[in-house]
Amino acid sequence: MAVVPGANLRYLSGLNVHSTERIAMALFPLGDQPILVVPVLEAPRAEAHLGFEASFYTYTDEQGPDAAVRQAASDLHLEDKVVGVEHLRMRVFELRQLEQHAQGARFVDGEPLMNQLRMVKDAEEIAALRRAARVNEECFRQVASHIKPGVTERELSKIWQKSALDSGKAELSDMPIIVASGPNGASPHTTATSRRLQDGDLVTIDAFLLVDGYYSDITRTYAVGEPKEELKRIYTLVQEANAAGREIVKPGIKAEEVDAAARGVIEQAGYGEYFIHRTGHGMGLEIHEAPNIVAGNDLVLKAGMVFTVEPGIYVPELGGVRIEDDVVVTEDGCESLTSLPRELDGL
Repeated sequence: MAVVPGANLRYLSGLNVHSTERIAMALFPLGDQPILVVPVLEAPRAEAHLGFEASFYTYTDEQGPDAAVRQAASDLHLEDKVVGVEHLRMRVFELRQLEQHAQGARFVDGEPLMNQLRMVKDAEEIAALRRAARVNEECFRQVASHIKPGVTERELSKIWQKSALDSGKAELSDMPIIVASGPNGASPHTTATSRRLQDGDLVTIDAFLLVDGYYSDITRTYAVGEPKEELKRIYTLVQEANAAGREIVKPGIKAEEVDAAARGVIEQAGYGEYFIHRTGHGMGLEIHEAPNIVAGNDLVLKAGMVFTVEPGIYVPELGGVRIEDDVVVTEDGCESLTSLPRELDGL
């Protein structure tokens, strides 16, 4: 398996290395010591933080990576091997180096193997996810106290970010949080704008942060004053769908069954066409990882899997609602790592 900087490398080695114009790559052969190809300036830090014995093949800026990659490929006899690569993460840059110096090797998608390894979280990982949820929920409480007519979506986003940073425990994701009010709520992945909240709006906030390297991802929808009856109806349906999805979670059922439970509530009420995304996604070192909680995924759930349950309804020109919780599959059911109120309270 050839692994580049990112979540898989962190999971396998403990190294938090960033992709740059310099190649960094770990090669994990079956039954042999791993090899790390890294720039010489990165080697001391990598050696200090690596959680196992490995061989280092380094290069200077003057030399470039070719000789180091060639030697690693030769020493591992990659020319007659099947090599797993990260289809979603590896750049053409790294792939071309491997193809050049391991001619004859067969490169296959290694993502399914890594998903299999990472899907079931251990106690330490779940504890980190729980800590992240607690910090994120406190940020939501801070934001909720500022929701009122006249405040802009961007102002709410900044309040949440300040709260996260002031906690002293959280790191912010590269992705901006979602704050969507009024008709903007009909777009699930919109970003905060200069629109000012108005009386009668619903405002959806979807925010995510990391604590100790693990994510929390929470969405709540709030009322600004008294919303229209249809918006209240939509909210109640999403609330019921969220509960139905969480209640069915247990070991032995399929991921698609969770999606069906949540989606069925919305479809039976006639709003199925407005639920336009999967019911949830796995989370851990990344905000989106396996398993996908979606129709057609027959993966059987196991204790230790962590994912979101986040049904939504999005009606153009009217608005939208999403309620998202982070859950962990337990030995006999499910625990919600998130506990923020799910009632529609006017603010």
